[in-house]
Amino acid sequence: MTTSAASTPAPRPRSGTDRPRAIALWLWFVAALIVLMVAVGGITRLTESGLSITEWKPVSGTIPPLSDADWQVAFAKYQATPEYQQINAGMSLSDFKFIYFWEWFHRLLGRLIGIAFALPLLWFWVRGQIPAGYRPRLLALLALGAAQGAVGWWMVASGLVDRTDVSHFRLAAHLMLALFILGGLAWTARDLTALAHNTSERPARLRPVAVVALAVLAVQIMFGAFTAGLNAGLVTDEWPLMNGRLIPQANWSDGVFAAVLNDPFAIHFVHRWWAFVALAALIVLARASKRAGDRRAAIAIHAAVGIQILLGIVTVISGVAFHPALTHQVVGALLVIAAVSAAHAVGRSPA
Repeated sequence: MTTSAASTPAPRPRSGTDRPRAIALWLWFVAALIVLMVAVGGITRLTESGLSITEWKPVSGTIPPLSDADWQVAFAKYQATPEYQQINAGMSLSDFKFIYFWEWFHRLLGRLIGIAFALPLLWFWVRGQIPAGYRPRLLALLALGAAQGAVGWWMVASGLVDRTDVSHFRLAAHLMLALFILGGLAWTARDLTALAHNTSERPARLRPVAVVALAVLAVQIMFGAFTAGLNAGLVTDEWPLMNGRLIPQANWSDGVFAAVLNDPFAIHFVHRWWAFVALAALIVLARASKRAGDRRAAIAIHAAVGIQILLGIVTVISGVAFHPALTHQVVGALLVIAAVSAAHAVGRSPA
């Protein structure tokens, strides 16, 4: 719901020291780092590297093993995990170093993103360059980034005892929080860019059409994470049928709800067909963005969602080949930026 212009509080005047354009550029830089993080996370997942580091050391974990003795200690800890004992028994130390690198680099990049956000935030804050009303939002984004590290370890911990992989629910929480932060950065950057052009510009609002489209996209992302977490992409290499059937032979005995949350066949089925619900919702959002005057966001949505669906099909029929699967995940992050940009454009226009 929106309020009338008469009941909307007047915008607070900008200080002469405000730097909305500089802050927006900084936020876009952090957003680019998060897209890179999503890519590295995809590599970590596809190379089965996520459980190679069995401890969470936020500070000392920055430094990898440096001596042969240190490597043997790290390897011994991994050898105690169910993943090694049931899947990777006999793995060589050199192979372990390969998977260790990707998990270490993933965590290192997370730390660098935290620094890339916290230090400039402190700089802008101390110099009084953050426009009025934006400090709480930037602090919330910082807090979410810190929480993401804890969620990442919570996810990894689920795969170190009694199972050979992480919980697909925790994987989904980790990915969706990352993309939520990415969306928050994009939205705030666009608010600040608008403020830089017009000192009386108010922050954009979430309109109903945007809420629906983003919610539909969030469901698709969640099922994409479930698909990755349960290796559900491997249950078939056919499209549009699944092993010769339109509706797969999933475990429906415990009910549809239980199946679509836990059965790889059912999850794959939902993910492949909900994509077209997301396509319809995003096209509606793109049209609304174009009417609001942002044709570029509309074009970005059409391009990203079309490429994403094609990549999803290629990923399936290739047997989850590395390059299409990784590109599918990265384009998903870019689609989030496009959708948020379109939603922002709609939120700046009259209701």
